[in-house]
Amino acid sequence: MRLRIGIDLGGTKTEAVALDAAGRELARRRVATQRDSYDGTIRTIAGLVAALEGELATAAPNGPTGGATVGVGIPGAISPATGLVKNANSTWLIGKPLDRDLEAALGRPVRLANDADCFALSEATDGAGAGAATVFGVILGTGTGGGIVVHGRVLAGPNAIAGEWGHNPLPWSTDAERPGPACYCGRRGCIETFLSGPGLARDDGRGLTAAAIAERAAEGDAVARESLARHADRLARALATVVNLLDPEVIVLGGGLSKLAGLYDTVPARWSDYIFSDTVRTRLLPPRHGDSSGVRGAAWLWPAD
Repeated sequence: MRLRIGIDLGGTKTEAVALDAAGRELARRRVATQRDSYDGTIRTIAGLVAALEGELATAAPNGPTGGATVGVGIPGAISPATGLVKNANSTWLIGKPLDRDLEAALGRPVRLANDADCFALSEATDGAGAGAATVFGVILGTGTGGGIVVHGRVLAGPNAIAGEWGHNPLPWSTDAERPGPACYCGRRGCIETFLSGPGLARDDGRGLTAAAIAERAAEGDAVARESLARHADRLARALATVVNLLDPEVIVLGGGLSKLAGLYDTVPARWSDYIFSDTVRTRLLPPRHGDSSGVRGAAWLWPAD
C-alpha cells in the first residue's frame, strides 16, 4: 500500500502530512505560504512532497515511500466548466490550472478539493463522524464554509459548490439583522458575515477578537455573553436549514470558533425550534483531529486500495 500525502494550502501557511494505510501520521512539515505567487505555490507544494518522501525514505529505506498519492486542500475549487481555480480566497490561484500544473511538477496524478471538503472527509473517515453515513463539516474561522461526505465520499456536485453554506442568507433573520453586513461575494447578509470570527467580532463591536470575547464572557462580561448568545442562535438557525435539506447524522464544527465549548449544548437546544421534525437525532460534535483535519482530509482524497 502506497503512502498518502496531504497538503493543506492556507493563506499564511502550507502544511503537509504523510499517513500510512491505517491513517497513522508518519511525518509532518509546515512552511510559510508564498502569497501572491502562483509559481511559488507550485514550488512550495512540490518541495514539501519531496521533503516528506526523502525523510521517510531515510527513516525506512526499504519502505514504500516513493510515488505516494498526493491530495491538496485549497481555499477554493476547480471549476468543472473551465478546469481552472474559482472562488479562492487566495486570489493568486484564481483562473489557474492548479491540478494540472501540480501533476506536471510532481510527475503523478493529484487530487484537489476545497479545504472545507477535506475537513469533512477527515472527520468522516476516522474522526468525530467516523461510521456515520452522512457528515456535514463546518468551518467557523476567518471565513465560513462547509463540506458534505456521504458514505465516505466527498459530495462535489456538477458545479463543484456542494456545501457552500456560508454564502446563503442567514435564515429567519430579524429586522435588526437585515440587510446584514456586506460580504466579499458582493451580497449582504450571508451566513459567513454573521458566523465567522470577524462576524462575531463585528457583532460585539468593541474591537475584540473572537477568543477575547470568549474570555470576557467566561469572566462574566454581559456584552460578550450577549454576543455569544446571538452567535449561537444564528448558528442554530443556519444549521437547521442544513438538517432540513440534508438530514445528516453528524455535524462536525471546525475552525477557531469550534473551540467555543458552549456551542455543543446551546445550538442543539435551539435548533429544534427551526427543524421541521418532531425529533432531531443529528449530533453536533467537535472535531477529533482539531487543526489537523484539513491536511489529513487532503491525504484521504485517495481512498484505500
